[in-house]
Amino acid sequence: MGKAARTKKSRPSGPPPAAYVARPFQGLPGESDWVALAEILPAATTRVRLKADIGGPDGPREVLVCTVLPMAWPALRRADGAVLVATQGGGHSGDTSRDLGSAILAALAAQPGTPLTHVPLATSQTPPLQDLIEPEAPVVSVHDGFDFWVEGQDLGEDAQESLARANDTVLPTEAVPGSPAAYWCLIGNRPHLRVVLGDDEDEATNALARLWASGTAGLGDGTRLLGAFRAGGLLIPVWELPAGTAATDLVEPLAAWRERYAAAAVDAPLTAQERRAKAGLLNRQITLR
Repeated sequence: MGKAARTKKSRPSGPPPAAYVARPFQGLPGESDWVALAEILPAATTRVRLKADIGGPDGPREVLVCTVLPMAWPALRRADGAVLVATQGGGHSGDTSRDLGSAILAALAAQPGTPLTHVPLATSQTPPLQDLIEPEAPVVSVHDGFDFWVEGQDLGEDAQESLARANDTVLPTEAVPGSPAAYWCLIGNRPHLRVVLGDDEDEATNALARLWASGTAGLGDGTRLLGAFRAGGLLIPVWELPAGTAATDLVEPLAAWRERYAAAAVDAPLTAQERRAKAGLLNRQITLR
């Protein structure tokens, strides 16, 4: 039959993969904390309530959102029926919010006692987190380790040793009291501060450049602004702090810095000095996702 008999290549059926979204958590209260959960916190949780029409009348009404689950599972339906999903596990489409939506729906459909080693890749029709949970700011709990994985369960010796090994990998981290999405952490023996700013990353970079150019980007004597991460469409500046600095020591310096930052976050062209400062900041920025 020759060339005439060649079959056409079949096209994949179904909706296309989820498109890239620069700010996947935009519109959710506490957007900065959602970015922190997805990108910079090692061991943290928040409990969210599902909307009334999600999961059925007899299903779980809330989800424990975790940074990480055992074996990098994206989700888990515990034996008691509780649903856990991980912000830093599972497949990654272009939309982290839809990735979490896919994990929540898969866990709700799973039988109790089922760890989900993978969940369907999010598509354009997967509901984002914004459509699944009540619009409430997350209350983030930062943990010393991953004991929340096995809350209320008895562990054998091997499981206890495995959990202990996982706990040993956790970077010591604490929230700065009274300051949204601000987290002290200890890297080696040197304390650092990471703050997820709530403004668009480009606007935040301009404000930070103004502070840098004016010599007011630090948090006080002995502190140094190292640069910034870009994640979830937001900017996360990072400071190195003097040895011995605790999270509680940062309350007043950070509040004063936020006032300077707010004053610098204006819609105006940068000066030549500020443009040079911005170029230096961009050279030290790292994009996480």
